[in-house]
Amino acid sequence: MSDILHQNFNVVQSNLQPKPVTITAAAAISPTTRFSRITGATPITSITPPTTGYCEVVLVFDAATVNGLNTGGNIAVAYTPVINRPICLSYDPRTATWYPWAVV
Repeated sequence: MSDILHQNFNVVQSNLQPKPVTITAAAAISPTTRFSRITGATPITSITPPTTGYCEVVLVFDAATVNGLNTGGNIAVAYTPVINRPICLSYDPRTATWYPWAVV
């Protein structure tokens, strides 16, 4: 995705931004909006960063998976999702790695 579309990942958005999308779980996903729903049971091991700099995404899993986010690609920490509970991830371009936020 082009950096020119970085507003699609801003925390505050207008009604002119694209609506959240549903992504089918796969080993690698490429979010196109800040907030995305994930459907399917395939563990995600890699997320294509939508910009060249720091960014954040919010994922909401629609179905329970044993290992929603796995290491082995560019995800730093594995995470087992809870259905309909958002998980935020931050992308560090220095390390080319996504870091899930703390879950309590």
